[in-house]
Amino acid sequence: MNTKNLVALSLLVGMGAVLHAVMPGFGAGMKPDMMLTMMFLGIILFPDRKSVLLLSLTTGLISGLTTTFPGGLIPNIIDKPVTAAIFFGLFLVLKKYRKSIISASILTAIGTLISGVVFLTSAYFIVGLPGPFAALFAGVVLPATIVNTITMVVLYPIAQTIIKRTKLNEQPLHIKTR
Repeated sequence: MNTKNLVALSLLVGMGAVLHAVMPGFGAGMKPDMMLTMMFLGIILFPDRKSVLLLSLTTGLISGLTTTFPGGLIPNIIDKPVTAAIFFGLFLVLKKYRKSIISASILTAIGTLISGVVFLTSAYFIVGLPGPFAALFAGVVLPATIVNTITMVVLYPIAQTIIKRTKLNEQPLHIKTR
């Protein structure tokens, strides 16, 4: 993993943290998790295991620290790595369609739904839910899925252009001294 990739990933996490912090909460203290969109964008732009692991752990911790959900730290720390692993697996399976905005948006929708289920399930077992599972899913996870998918549709082409112009994901040349 090179330094340029780490800087780009940290910028995505930082933007996600700001978006997550300013997003208004609704539905028993829950709010759409904009960190997810940035995590998914990072996985799509830098699809390697180390980046995915680092991104998911960092995103889970920061998302957990900024959540408005009562007791949401641990469920976020559980949710993000599980969601990232599944998202990354699906991304690798769609090898032929990786660069498509359609696949990025569909994967974002699926990933957000998975994240919502994992978060709510882990929160249910760890701290309890402030309302019925189905109501929280319908009232928060489904709207978050729509918001995250629209956000990916807007951000993905911009990010692709930036990556291409800056040649950010190209491997650096290694000069051998011997």
